[in-house]
Amino acid sequence: MDSLTLLLILDSTVRLAIPLLLACLAGLYSERAGIFDIGLEGKMLAAAFMSGAVAFTSGSAWLGLLAGIGASVMLSLVHGVASITFRGNQLISGVAINFLAAGLTVVVAQSWFGQGGRTPQLTGDARFEPITLPFADAISAQPGIGPIYQELLSGHTSIVYIALLLVPVTWVLMYRTRFGLRLRAVGENPASVDTAGISVVRLRYMAVVIAGVLCGLAGAYLATALQAGFVKDMSAGRGFIALAALIFAKWRPWHALFACLLFGFLQAMALRPDVIESTIGISVNGQLLDALPYILTVVILAGFVGKAIPPRAGGEPYVKER
Repeated sequence: MDSLTLLLILDSTVRLAIPLLLACLAGLYSERAGIFDIGLEGKMLAAAFMSGAVAFTSGSAWLGLLAGIGASVMLSLVHGVASITFRGNQLISGVAINFLAAGLTVVVAQSWFGQGGRTPQLTGDARFEPITLPFADAISAQPGIGPIYQELLSGHTSIVYIALLLVPVTWVLMYRTRFGLRLRAVGENPASVDTAGISVVRLRYMAVVIAGVLCGLAGAYLATALQAGFVKDMSAGRGFIALAALIFAKWRPWHALFACLLFGFLQAMALRPDVIESTIGISVNGQLLDALPYILTVVILAGFVGKAIPPRAGGEPYVKER
């Protein structure tokens, strides 16, 4: 494998890891506050449809992004009302959101556009265009750092850079601010937080809304950056892969980044079976390569769930003592 091919694969790894990373960070905020969120998949799907639809009708990718975030936040609030206010089963609420989004997006898309449950192809300003970083063209001829800077670091859309920036921001919020301390405490021992005079309900709703915003970013990225419009079931299980990455990362932001990059690398390699064949000298079935991220998801869920300790109050509704 030559260096240029490796750079192209790593470039694809970053692009494919971004929706996983955003959904993984969404689950991190929610589950650190004690709210399990199986509905990441549904929120990503709803956001992808709304962003694609609004971006096409308005001609603006940024308006599409806002619409996608709005759709995701609405579903997050539904999950919050069901699991926080009415103390319902969080897993059932999340599964219901997934079913709702999977069916509703196709029905509404068919009703609006009549193209078999998809939006028309996005062009021009309706899509996020790659950003060329300063001096990328000037130093491209420099050996070593030049191709890395031009091919791997430069040339991504704005959502990619936002997602990568959110990793250190999340770390700082979680471990260096009062908000993060309280949020983590709500997921571990909500009664002690309530005793200190801090609203458990408010903190959990804040976490749920943040998760909705991040899932909205992930869905909008799928429809307006990674692809050129919405298609049926375009999230393709990424919400569940993000949950597996979150467990693998043990609910820590930097570990989540590396876990999502691992899944992104597997997806990138599935797109280049010729590289694997030339590297190891063995022909590999393309369908097997496509299934590798999902196989790894099952392995992680089966092998790490018992070892990765989730927040102690996760999945349990809080009942205020009188």
